[in-house]
Amino acid sequence: MTTSPPFLGFPDRLADGRMPRAVIFGARHGSTYPGKDSSGYALAADAIRAASQDDAELVEHWDFDLGGPLFDGKSVCCIDAGDIPTTMHDNAGNRARIEAKTREILALPAVPILLGGDDSVPIPFLAGFADHGPVWILQIDAHIDWRDELHGERYGYSSPMRRVSEMPHVAGIVQVGLRSVGSARLTELEAARRYGSRFVTAREVHAQGVEAALRHIPEGARVVVTLDCDGLDPGIMPGVAARTPGGLTYTQVIDLISGLGRRARIAGFDLVELYPPADIDGLSALTAARLLVNVIGTIVRQV
Repeated sequence: MTTSPPFLGFPDRLADGRMPRAVIFGARHGSTYPGKDSSGYALAADAIRAASQDDAELVEHWDFDLGGPLFDGKSVCCIDAGDIPTTMHDNAGNRARIEAKTREILALPAVPILLGGDDSVPIPFLAGFADHGPVWILQIDAHIDWRDELHGERYGYSSPMRRVSEMPHVAGIVQVGLRSVGSARLTELEAARRYGSRFVTAREVHAQGVEAALRHIPEGARVVVTLDCDGLDPGIMPGVAARTPGGLTYTQVIDLISGLGRRARIAGFDLVELYPPADIDGLSALTAARLLVNVIGTIVRQV
């Protein structure tokens, strides 16, 4: 159930029985920590949808980010399936429903695009790719998210990359935008390094460009992108719970997405950790909506 119109006015199904290239769906809750409240994150998907509405009539217009109209002169091929039912603190049930929806979309076949929710929702989202591996993971985030557990919960927002590293269908992980300090201690850093995760700090991207990250992705690989909004600089993405200076710019992120589309193949995408209560004048939701447009445009242009 959503409370706003669909993203960019997309339909919930395509005419003439055509299969979509990409399917957007929202998951308001994942695995919430005991005693914590994830209701602020639950507002994110509708905030992004609402921010897209001003451009809903412009889908066929020229988009300078993409070098052409969103669907490259072709028919609309993306749908918005709305939100799946989730309940705060029904952690196991939420994970099961997110994974099942992801599997359903991949079976069409289409590219699933998940709007969170906090950074726990990528765990079941990526688990849904079990029959569609191997996949690489490109994480855009200020933090490495490698805690084995926190507050007794192993599937919360500090653990997604740790859990993903345990999935046999995941071939490798590249983590981009890292900076400052988070829940990771030396033990988590060492665990990530033992696994073979490739770290690319925000400073490296600022100094070397997005190739600092893209070079770690094998050419032709199938890649799932998981984007935590705090991976971007709070100057353009203030609506996050952990604002951290020095993050990636909007242009760096869309260059990363388009570069990935040329080098490899985007097999899935999630956007999480948008926290609308901390947003300023809707700037974060607008930035997130534009990032989503770039992801869809890149998927459409994949051969």
